[in-house]
Amino acid sequence: MRQTIARRMAESHQQAPHFYVTTVVEMDAALALRKQINEQVDDEAEKVSITDMLVKACALALRKHRGLNASFAGTQLRVYKRIDIAIAVAVENGLITPYIVDADHKPLGEIARLSKDLINRARTGELRPEEYQGGTFTISNLGMYGLVEHFTAVINPPQAAILAVGSIIKEPVYRADGELAPSQRMRMTLSTDHRVADGVAAAQFLAEVKHLLEHPMLLLVR
Repeated sequence: MRQTIARRMAESHQQAPHFYVTTVVEMDAALALRKQINEQVDDEAEKVSITDMLVKACALALRKHRGLNASFAGTQLRVYKRIDIAIAVAVENGLITPYIVDADHKPLGEIARLSKDLINRARTGELRPEEYQGGTFTISNLGMYGLVEHFTAVINPPQAAILAVGSIIKEPVYRADGELAPSQRMRMTLSTDHRVADGVAAAQFLAEVKHLLEHPMLLLVR
């Protein structure tokens, strides 16, 4: 598996001209909503993680910015009708990316249940090939591994983009009234294939993901 990953990542860098856009998200509201949801959910399988919220936010943002829900292979640009969000999962011999089909149409609780099942079976080697050989967009979240403030990820070919997500860190922030207050903040970096999209499209998509996470009730009503 490691050799396959190395070959695919080398091909991705060689064939896809990467560029990167980074933003910072204030996660206080998202964390509060997650806590409220999980306190009311009896089924452990439907308890919501930050990754689940990212899946929903990215799926909704891709619905609005279809140009990034795409791939470039050979000389052909393909924009997908379906939004299938892949999650990068570390396994013993490397990395695997199971994906959630039609993630923009699934409620947050169902995304939570599906992601837990896919991640657990990825780690035990029980995934079927059709559950990880696909996806239209990938999320790589290293936030749970300590203070990973920021990183960039290599695009998962033939997809057009991947979102790299760091840890949530408490930082002082100046509010609109000039007061300094603590805030839970998270950095996200979007790697994009320049053959598929330009900087403006990437920035607009990232701004939409940020908006959804900072107003997380939107994840429940869309």
